[in-house]
Amino acid sequence: MARFGSVLIYDGECPYCSVAARALRELDEVGAISWYDDRAQSFLDAQFGDTPFAMVLVDADEGRVHAGRAAAEELAGRAGMPGIVGSLVRDNYERIATAVGLASGRGRDPDDYHETYPLSEGGRDAFDALAGAAERRDGSSGTIA
Repeated sequence: MARFGSVLIYDGECPYCSVAARALRELDEVGAISWYDDRAQSFLDAQFGDTPFAMVLVDADEGRVHAGRAAAEELAGRAGMPGIVGSLVRDNYERIATAVGLASGRGRDPDDYHETYPLSEGGRDAFDALAGAAERRDGSSGTIA
């Protein structure tokens, strides 16, 4: 059984994104997994029929998938940041992603997925494997017995 009700899929090769993901692990209900992990790829394909290169927050409890700007804004809210911070992050997502990509040498821009989508049946079916592979604050997997 998966421990997390929500999982953040992030660019695991981006130093900035990795630091942000580690900070978000302080939220007990949110796990984190690299976009490059096979289970993240399987989830994205099941949800979107594609593997968009974007920050994605999957909230299985609410049946929603936040991507790009929508994910950044949702994460800011969950981290207890004032609404204006979430709005600034949402409104400047592309600029932040481009700057981070250049600084980290990523060599690719995020795909144009920026909405909140309903969790598809395929996405729901792939969620347990995704959540089970997500990391806890201590770096261990999210699966519990």
